[in-house]
Amino acid sequence: MGNTVGIVGGGAAGMMAAITAARRGGKVTLFEGNDRLGKKLLSTGNGKCNLGNERLGAADYYTGRPDMLEAFLGRFGTADTVSFFRSIGLMTKSRGGYLYPACEQAAAVLDVLRYEVKAAGVEVVTDFKVEAIRRGRRARLFQVHGKGGVCWEHSFDRVILACGGKAAPKTGSDGSGYGLAGQMGHSLVPTVPALVQLRCREEYLKAVAGVRTEAQISVYCQGKRVAKERGELQLTEYGISGIPVFQLSRTVNYILAEGRNVLESHPSAGHRHFDSGNAPKKDVEIVIDFFPDVTGEEFKTLYRERMLLRGQRTVEEFFTGMLHKKLMLLFIKLAGLRPGEAAGQADERKLKRVFELCRSWTLHIIGSNSYDSAQVCAGGVPLEEVTGELESKLVPGLYFAGEILDVDGRCGGYNLQWAWCSGFIAGCQAAASFADKGN
Repeated sequence: MGNTVGIVGGGAAGMMAAITAARRGGKVTLFEGNDRLGKKLLSTGNGKCNLGNERLGAADYYTGRPDMLEAFLGRFGTADTVSFFRSIGLMTKSRGGYLYPACEQAAAVLDVLRYEVKAAGVEVVTDFKVEAIRRGRRARLFQVHGKGGVCWEHSFDRVILACGGKAAPKTGSDGSGYGLAGQMGHSLVPTVPALVQLRCREEYLKAVAGVRTEAQISVYCQGKRVAKERGELQLTEYGISGIPVFQLSRTVNYILAEGRNVLESHPSAGHRHFDSGNAPKKDVEIVIDFFPDVTGEEFKTLYRERMLLRGQRTVEEFFTGMLHKKLMLLFIKLAGLRPGEAAGQADERKLKRVFELCRSWTLHIIGSNSYDSAQVCAGGVPLEEVTGELESKLVPGLYFAGEILDVDGRCGGYNLQWAWCSGFIAGCQAAASFADKGN
């Protein structure tokens, strides 16, 4: 034996780890619960697969240890991603710093990865669910237990957990990896859906469903602004969507989870235990500004000039041209006005209220869509429990890669870049450790 590596999870991080370990002499077996590798990759980037981002740094991610993450990204960055994919036959291109396959097809990314897995001599076991990882009779061996068509057990010198989180469970990310990590003594930063749509209390949103518009979106908790983003807002019948909403969803979900951004620890790990029973429920509000480039004084001038146009127009006619028609009709109603009434005779305080809604429309967040709709899962095994080589501090020979770790990024290719980066480091070190440790 002496140089065997078992990898649990055949997604982006798992395939990268398998290729890397095999290239360095490891005898690699890759386990995947689905009938084929990389199912989740096909849906990334709306089917175009945003591979990475040229503007890369720890500030684009959430994690408890940004210093460690910065070091990891320094070892395998965007240029390394481009070089790797070129080496396996995929041409890439940059669009405003966002890295894509030149053909803009996620299927091509997955195909070249599968080809390279095969070329590297990796044994692939699909339709197989790993249920347990245990130390074998020899202290340096791991036994991987699971079942597919038949029950199966095999021993490995090294094991890499790359089985993802909970996002998009239909693609195989069902959170089972956290249980496997727990079997080995690891703790878990509680998870929430991230890069996901938010749901609002206001039922009248049905009237503006489908509207897309540029806006600045701010998150308020207990009256204090805690985050803000800008970009194209998409309104739905149940709430809000769009890239700026996705960027904010992690923060919102942790607030709504009543402080669950502390560690839920294994008793031996030495971290704080999470107590979900005593934390007070917190209200989260979203305040939307549809004129983010207009200063307060400029908007006052706009208000004064527009008020001169009331004349013989109806209220609806008076507000035409400011924002999307559906939005203006909604704001007119919320202000207590009727679209057909004469603007010149309308209550000026109510007219002013419509202008105010254009700058500070407040919605109340009650939750988000589930993991089924989330692009990524926040939380996971904390970086404090792994070394600078992504090896477990608790169980030597056990490595982690990808979303199972407490690292999640913003929209823009950052999460796939983490998959490539962590998969490369874990695969490289799992194979290199044979020589380092005399096996």
